[in-house]
Amino acid sequence: MKMYQIVIEETVVDDFPVLADSPEEAQRKGEELYNNGTFVIESGEVQEKRIAVNSIDCENLIDFQKF
Repeated sequence: MKMYQIVIEETVVDDFPVLADSPEEAQRKGEELYNNGTFVIESGEVQEKRIAVNSIDCENLIDFQKF
């Protein structure tokens, strides 16, 4: 038997309200609040799951696939 690395990637979504004068300002505020740790996605809704298989030396053996 060989040892493999399983790589799992999830796309998680959550909603956060922001007061702003424009969509651009809302985006800037959202990025700032996310980067400073105010907006934290802890148990949001999983939108997508993917799995890949690598060898121990990180050579990709099976590319990401939805599961």
